[in-house]
Amino acid sequence: MVVILKNRLDVNSLKFKLWTYFVLFAATIMTILWLLQIVFLNTYYKSMKTNEIKKIGDSLVVEYGKDDFEDIIYTISFSKGLIIQILNEDGVPIFPMNTSFDPRPPKFDFMESRKFIDKLEKEDQEKILYTTEDFRLGRPTIVYGAVLQGQNGENLYLYINGLLDPIDSTTFVLKNQLIIVTIISLLLSLGLSFIIASKISKPITQVTNAASVLAKGNYNIVFEKGDYTEIDNLVSTLNYTTKELSKVEELRRELISNVSHDLRTPLTLIKSYAEMIRDISGDNPEKRKSHVNVIIDESDRLTTLVNDILDLSKVEANLSQMNHEEFDVVGTTKDILKRFLILEEKEGFTFILNCDDEVKVCGDEKKIEQVIYNLISNAVNFTGDDKSVFINIKDVGSYIKYEVKDTGKGIPKEELDHIWDRYYMVGKNHKRAVIGTGLGLSIVKNILMAHNSDFGVESYTNQGTIFWFQLKANK
Repeated sequence: MVVILKNRLDVNSLKFKLWTYFVLFAATIMTILWLLQIVFLNTYYKSMKTNEIKKIGDSLVVEYGKDDFEDIIYTISFSKGLIIQILNEDGVPIFPMNTSFDPRPPKFDFMESRKFIDKLEKEDQEKILYTTEDFRLGRPTIVYGAVLQGQNGENLYLYINGLLDPIDSTTFVLKNQLIIVTIISLLLSLGLSFIIASKISKPITQVTNAASVLAKGNYNIVFEKGDYTEIDNLVSTLNYTTKELSKVEELRRELISNVSHDLRTPLTLIKSYAEMIRDISGDNPEKRKSHVNVIIDESDRLTTLVNDILDLSKVEANLSQMNHEEFDVVGTTKDILKRFLILEEKEGFTFILNCDDEVKVCGDEKKIEQVIYNLISNAVNFTGDDKSVFINIKDVGSYIKYEVKDTGKGIPKEELDHIWDRYYMVGKNHKRAVIGTGLGLSIVKNILMAHNSDFGVESYTNQGTIFWFQLKANK
């Protein structure tokens, strides 16, 4: 029970973090609303009211002197609920003079007129804006003042007074509404965030559980797709990876079996012939020589097997540095064919080379030599009863096309795409090579890819197989 609870409350899980972030986001939004609507509402209202009165005062300064100035004052005064007066130097209102219009804004307080003028005269910009307390109403007011020039050059003063209406009742209503909205929002965010977090984390959890099964070596597991493109892409990649791992595992087992066979056979022969030399042919020079030659041949096979495995590992690990240079691929081929002379003499193999006397190409000669040797060795292993291997070097413009053809039974179409894979054996039935180990095609693939060369295979039932690759020609 404790373990289950711990798993459900895993603070590092995606579900928990999504749920937390969603709740924090909702809480942040509600906090901002509370600050704006309750804490900063009075300040915001005062700022807005102050700016409004200042704009009205500045516009009246500009409008002063026009014929309809009195009408403008009345319109603004009644629409905005402001006291707007023009005072003389004694602080007496002289404008507007129309008193027949009723109702009018609150009357001007003559007790404050002198203080107002004194403050205005002290300002360098001839304008003032301040907040004061109206003791008659018991409420704060905003006062705007500006100096105007009369017709006779005397100073006149624009006086604007606006009440800061109390907003306590508005704040109280907003606070009650926000309490309800906050509770509803938090409850909704808790529920909704939990649903969203669960829905998002569910396919990831499924992928994780399936990956755990895969890690235990079960390659039959299938990753299920979810509701999101990113998850589907991940699942497709993992399913492909699982398929490839399954193939590699199968091929690895086959390799172990095949290599074990390749190792066991020469080792058995070496031991057997060594015992024969010790027990039987030690004093017979001819038999001893024959037995020693078998031991040497089988040792060479073991050396070739180990070298091929090491070469494959080095090439795939990019441990070998490529040394591109110009060389004669025909001369290289002829040197390689000398190593197969023993097969011509003892086994009756025939190697037919169709090419010009000299063909210059660019590449790593040692690596290409390994490619050619492996392809010819592969052809020797699988050619037909006529034991013929054809090597064609063709000029195809800026490239040369190198072909190695055997006359064997061919490769099934369904296996053509896999013959370059590591450890893959055609037909799954291993046949110990006359020369080589059967690992050569993997080495060929990696070397040619390092040269950025095109390569491929063409095979037809009972007509043989052609392996080919291209190299850049130097003309």
